[in-house]
Amino acid sequence: MAPDLNVQTTKKPAGTAALMTALLAACVAFQLNASMLSPALVTMARELHTDEAATGLSQTAFFTACAMFSLFLPRFSDIAGRRRVLLWMLVVMAAGTVLAALAPNIAVLDIARVAQGVSGPVVQISLLMLRSEITDPKRFGTLMGLVTAVNGGIAGVDALAGGWLAAHHGFRSIFWVIALVALVAAVAVALGCPESRPSAGTPMDWPGVPPLVISVAALLLAVDQAKKLGEANWPLAAGLLAVSLLAFAVFWRVEKGSRHPLVRINDLRQRATWAPLLTTLLTLTGVFAAVNGVLMSFVQNEQAGFGMGSGLASLVFLTPFALVGWLVGPFTGRLAPLVGYRRLLRWGLLGSAVVVVVMALVGVHSLPVMVGCTVLLGVTYAGIANIVLNLLGVVLAPKDHPGFLPGLISAAFGLGAGLSFALLSAVQVSGSPQGSSSAGGYVAALLLGGVVVAAAYAASFLIPRPREAEVAP
Repeated sequence: MAPDLNVQTTKKPAGTAALMTALLAACVAFQLNASMLSPALVTMARELHTDEAATGLSQTAFFTACAMFSLFLPRFSDIAGRRRVLLWMLVVMAAGTVLAALAPNIAVLDIARVAQGVSGPVVQISLLMLRSEITDPKRFGTLMGLVTAVNGGIAGVDALAGGWLAAHHGFRSIFWVIALVALVAAVAVALGCPESRPSAGTPMDWPGVPPLVISVAALLLAVDQAKKLGEANWPLAAGLLAVSLLAFAVFWRVEKGSRHPLVRINDLRQRATWAPLLTTLLTLTGVFAAVNGVLMSFVQNEQAGFGMGSGLASLVFLTPFALVGWLVGPFTGRLAPLVGYRRLLRWGLLGSAVVVVVMALVGVHSLPVMVGCTVLLGVTYAGIANIVLNLLGVVLAPKDHPGFLPGLISAAFGLGAGLSFALLSAVQVSGSPQGSSSAGGYVAALLLGGVVVAAAYAASFLIPRPREAEVAP
């Protein structure tokens, strides 16, 4: 049943435990779409009679859609109700998942993945719901860290299960599992979450949504063309880039004239906005496909890599990576208010850059080194950097516009993940084409990832300190 539109907040039905159970279930349902399919891309290509590039694009379609919906749904949830919006996001995601399970070809699968992308801002809306319920900074940080840790994987079980299901029951079985989890999460949210509407009565700036969405979508399509390198349609890429810039100019003009803008122009000019967005975009671009794309492709490559099966690869690499992130995340959330959000973020980014470079130079020649690097990356990226970036979106957001920055941070996550697959995969394929015994493309892709993460580390120094969210130890 939909919550009362005239009530700004309602008391939580069964306390913090019920709230956390519901939010974790929702975040798990979202994360399965991102990580459970990574070890199954090869199987998907074979069963849909296409190639890895096409299935990789289905991942890009999902993350692009995540970015699109994340641009406006968090702000809409401030107005229409966070519980209500989160519930409908899960329902639409479940419907898209069923379509994906029944997809007869790659085109239908792409459409289904776009529908699943409506779940993009699940984590951010969950954090906003926590923020409205938990006032103690240390407790809030711990619970935020626990929720956000899901972004790095469900303790590795998702990747492991995805690889096993793909190997024994085909890729469609993965989508049926995700659909079931999404429905369970929807029920948990309906029963366990209170409603909160901090901007109740404020009109939604719908005129500002289309130009912003078109701008980001055109930018991603331009990148998609550019990643084809020699086969790219460069005039089309240039045209898409022009459309992106034009649409953003229209968006800027619409927002300046709006009484209740989706994104306030003055907020965009603040370092508290663009610095964490830039850092998030660079971080995801450098790391995401390095682990979920380049690494997994390399270890399964029989000519240039270690020739592992998808199930074993998931067990050896993705499971430890996600498990470590899951374990470290809550501690990061608790420590952030004590030692400083920015300090923790820089530790995580610097460590991630070093680890990715070691993977490129040493790990490709040694299985034990590659495994060790993946575990370390689970600490530095999944357990620290990924967590703090999400938390910064909440603690740096304007108090009178709380859904604004988390929504943009979520979009930056989706955009960065999509760019990561586009850029790093292009470098990988160009240097190590299918059937090649050379690891040169994998090395180059990982080195590029390390450089991009180093740029994120530099950008993090521009982020202002969230003083009100930090306390003395």
